[in-house]
Amino acid sequence: MRRQHQLLSHLFLIFLFSASSPHVALGGAGEESSKPAAGENPFTPKASLLRYWNKQIGGDLAKSTFLLSKASPMSAVESATFTKLAAQNALSDNLPAFCKSANLLCFSDLGQSLEKHKGNSNFAVYLNKNFTNYGTDGLGGTNAFDKYSEGDNLPVDTFRRYSRDSVGNDDKFNNYGSGGNVVDQSFAGYGAGANGGSGEFKKYNEEVNVPNLRFNSYSDDGNGRGQSFKSYTNETNAGDESFSSYGKNGNGSPNEFISYGSSSNVIGSTFDAYGESGNAANDTFKSYGFDGNVPENNFKNYGDGGNAGTDTFVSYRDQSNVGDDSFKSYAKNSNAAEVDFANYGKSFNEGTDKFSGYGEGATNHKIGFKAYGVNNTFKDYAKNGVSFAKYTNKSSETMASTAVSGSSVNRWVEPGKFFRESMLKKGTVMPMPDIRDKMPERSFLPRTISSKLPFSTSKLEEMKKTFHAAGNSSMEKMMREALEDCERAPSKGETKRCVPSIEDMIDFATTVLGRNIVVRTTDSVKGSKQDVMIGSVKGINGGKVTKSVSCHQSLFPYLLYYCHSVPKVRVYEADLHDPKSKAKINHGIAICHVDTSDWSAGHGAFMALGSGPGRIEVCHWIFENDMTWTVAD
Repeated sequence: MRRQHQLLSHLFLIFLFSASSPHVALGGAGEESSKPAAGENPFTPKASLLRYWNKQIGGDLAKSTFLLSKASPMSAVESATFTKLAAQNALSDNLPAFCKSANLLCFSDLGQSLEKHKGNSNFAVYLNKNFTNYGTDGLGGTNAFDKYSEGDNLPVDTFRRYSRDSVGNDDKFNNYGSGGNVVDQSFAGYGAGANGGSGEFKKYNEEVNVPNLRFNSYSDDGNGRGQSFKSYTNETNAGDESFSSYGKNGNGSPNEFISYGSSSNVIGSTFDAYGESGNAANDTFKSYGFDGNVPENNFKNYGDGGNAGTDTFVSYRDQSNVGDDSFKSYAKNSNAAEVDFANYGKSFNEGTDKFSGYGEGATNHKIGFKAYGVNNTFKDYAKNGVSFAKYTNKSSETMASTAVSGSSVNRWVEPGKFFRESMLKKGTVMPMPDIRDKMPERSFLPRTISSKLPFSTSKLEEMKKTFHAAGNSSMEKMMREALEDCERAPSKGETKRCVPSIEDMIDFATTVLGRNIVVRTTDSVKGSKQDVMIGSVKGINGGKVTKSVSCHQSLFPYLLYYCHSVPKVRVYEADLHDPKSKAKINHGIAICHVDTSDWSAGHGAFMALGSGPGRIEVCHWIFENDMTWTVAD
C-alpha cells in the first residue's frame, strides 16, 4: 500500500511538470533544437531522447525532424505508468490504453455476437464485426455483404459457425474488404452441415495490402452447397490465405476459384486437408494466380480419401513471375478421382513445382497434365492412370521465355525502382517509382519500455499474450515474420540489427560509422509514379565509395526498423524537378551499390536493367519513412 502511495505521488509530480508545452520546439526547417523548449517537461520520452542524441552524437550536428517525429508521443505520466506495467508483465491487461497512448498497431478485440436475423439480411458499408452462430439452422433466404469493410485500416472480421446446418441459404460477399490495409478475416465452421444453397465471394479483398485470410472447417459435411470465389484477392500485395479442412466430408459440393489472386504480389495460399473424404467433389481453379509475382501455393492432403472427385486446373499460375507450388499427398487413397492440369505453371520466369505422394494409393483415377511448365519434381507418384501431353522441356521453355515481351518481364519491376549511377546527372529525365509508405502509421517505444518486452521467436507466445494475438492471426504472422527476419544470419559483408527504439538505432549507427553522423531521407513523396527531372546532384563524402547504415521499416505492433550496413556504396542527394514546369518538387536521397557480386541472378534489378551479379552497380531511391545514416560532410 505504501509503495502504491509512493508511485502515485511520483506520478503526480511528473504530471505537474507535464502541464507545460507538450512539444519540442523546432530549430529551423528540417532540423530539431538540441534542447527542450523552455518549460518543457524533461521526463517525456522525446526529451529523454534529445538528451541521449546530444550525448552520443553531439549537439552541433543537425537533428532530423523526420526521425524525431517518430519518437513516442506519450506524456511523462503515461511513459512512467506503462514502463512500470511492462516491468510487471502487465501490459496485456491494459492493451487498449497502451496502444492509444503509444500510437501502436493493435487489432480490435471483437466480442461475441449472438445476433439473430430472420429471412434476408443485407450488410452494406459495414466493418469490424464478429458473426458467431449467424444464420444457424436458417431456412432459405439470402445474406448479402456489399462493400463490407471497404477501404478500412486494420479491419478484423470473424465469421464463426456462420450458416451452419442451414438449408438452401445463399451468402454473397460482393466488394468485400476492397482497398483494406493489413486485413484479418477468419471463417471458422462456415456453412458446416449446410444443405444446398451457395456461398459467393466476388471481388473479395481486391487491392488490399498484407491480407491474412483463413477458412477453417469451411462447409464441412455440407451437402450440395456450392462455393464460388471470383476475382478473389486480385491485385493484392503480400499476404496469406489458408483453407484448412475446407469441404471435408462434403457431398456433391462444387467449388470454383476464378481469377483467384490474379496480378497479385507475393501471395501465399495453403490448402490443408481440402475436400478430404468428400464425395463427388467438383473443384475448378481457373486463372488462379494468373500474372502474379512469386505466388506460392501449397496443397497438402487435398482430396485425400475422396470418392469420384473432379479437379480442374486451367491457366493456373500462367504468365506469373517465378512462383512455387507444392502438392503433397494430393488425391491420395482416393477412388475414381479425375484431375486435369491444362496450361499449368507456364510462368515467364521459371518457377518450382513439387508433387509428393500425388495420387498414391488411388484407384480408378485419371490424372492429366497438358501444356505443363518446367522445373517439376514428382516423388512417390502414382504410376498408372497419369498422362502427360505437351509437357514443356527446358530448351523449349528457354526459347519461349526469350520471346516474352520486355513489358511482361518487367511487370513486377516498377519503372525507376532501380537505375544506373549515370542517370544521376543534371537534366536527366527518369521515372520515379511509387515511394509512398503503405504500412500503418506507428511510433517507436521508449527504450525504457521496449527493453522490457519479449523480443525473439522463442518468446513468441509471450508476445502474443501481450498484444492479444490469436493463433494464426495477422498479428501472430506479422510478429513471427519480423522476428525471423531479425534473427536471420547476415549476408556476406552485411552488419545488421533490428532496432525497436531511436536510442537503439543511434547506438547501431554510431557503432558502425562513429559519432560524427547524420541521417537523411527523401523529403516527400512528390513525383511518385511519374517522370522527374534531375536537378543539382551532390555526392556524400565527395561522391567517394563509403559506408552507410540504411534502415527499413518492418511490420510490427510498434515501430521497428531493420538497419544494416553494406560496404562499398555511394550516396547522393539530388533535387527533383517537374519535367514540364521545371519547378523543384522534391529532394531525393539515392544509394548506389557498387558491389553486386553476391546478389541473386534473379534479382529485380537485373530484370529491369539487364546484366547480372558483379557486372554493374545498382542504384535506388530511399523511400518514404526509410532512411540512411552517413558520416557528416
